[in-house]
Amino acid sequence: MGDLFMLWVTVGMCYATFSASACSQLFSPGQAYLTYATSAALGAQSGIEECKFQFVWERWNCPENALQLSTHNRLRGATRETAFIHAISSAGVMHAITKNCSMGDFENCGCDESKKGKTGGRGWIWGGCSDNVEFGERISKLFVDSLEKGKDARALMNLHNNRVGRLAARATMKRTCKCHGLSGSCSIQTCWLQLASIREIGDYLKAKYDWALKIEMDKHQLRAGNSAEGHWDPMETFFPGAEAELIFLEESPDYCTRNTSLGIYGTEGRECLQRSHNASRWEQHNCGRLCTECGLQVEERRTEATSSCNCKFQWCCTVKCDQCRHVVNKYYCRRYLGRSKGKGSA
Repeated sequence: MGDLFMLWVTVGMCYATFSASACSQLFSPGQAYLTYATSAALGAQSGIEECKFQFVWERWNCPENALQLSTHNRLRGATRETAFIHAISSAGVMHAITKNCSMGDFENCGCDESKKGKTGGRGWIWGGCSDNVEFGERISKLFVDSLEKGKDARALMNLHNNRVGRLAARATMKRTCKCHGLSGSCSIQTCWLQLASIREIGDYLKAKYDWALKIEMDKHQLRAGNSAEGHWDPMETFFPGAEAELIFLEESPDYCTRNTSLGIYGTEGRECLQRSHNASRWEQHNCGRLCTECGLQVEERRTEATSSCNCKFQWCCTVKCDQCRHVVNKYYCRRYLGRSKGKGSA
């Protein structure tokens, strides 16, 4: 009964996150892909969490209504934010499936041993357990790319950015080595390739987001891509220089002001970062971007917080701390009281 319940939970997660066609393929008779669906759903969730982390202090902060990976969701345009969502979600799915593969969670998948025993460089050889990105890329492509049924500009853009996410997972891989030799002499090293953390992939894609390319679609190329034969490749639609870059088709809307028809919440009520010595230059101007530049004022609220203090080591072997209360200043965007002010007038 427990296994049957988990089956329905996993199938539900799959259909809630991905397309019906992808899930029907993975759960068809004779295919033991149930664990792939679980891993893919968790990977997509990790991508969503990373999106929220990367944009937590931005006007657009990766809201829930923007996270459904659907081609024709009316609440979503073909903006650079959409591009990032597709890339980080695709990378998250690939990351999770690849890691589960390397850990031996799948019966038909294991470490990538294609280079094992080969000389990699001076003083080191390939060995260990390299992450099997070929497998992770193949399965994640099946899940994520199957969402795109159309052959219009938006579908092409989404497929392209899905691929950029998978390329990001590859591009950020790191070589990890272990020393061998008498008395730790490290006369030779065995090295293998590992995926970077989802945070490092997120940082990589955030930089891509900042330099994303706006594409003007060539209508002739698009019609050729929609030919009756159905043989088309997103990479043939966009110029070659954009192969590893995020692309978008439409300029982003004004995220300052609430617009329910577009699913935009605006910045009113949002917490912002006030200037501090430890903040980066970007963070130091955060309240300006979220509040004053959006025609709002910055409101300071003093709240009481509790944290451990006066910690002492006691023999043997515990640490005892007091609970100290202190006042914390937080800052929020709020409307001007009385006479309204236009955007940028503060």
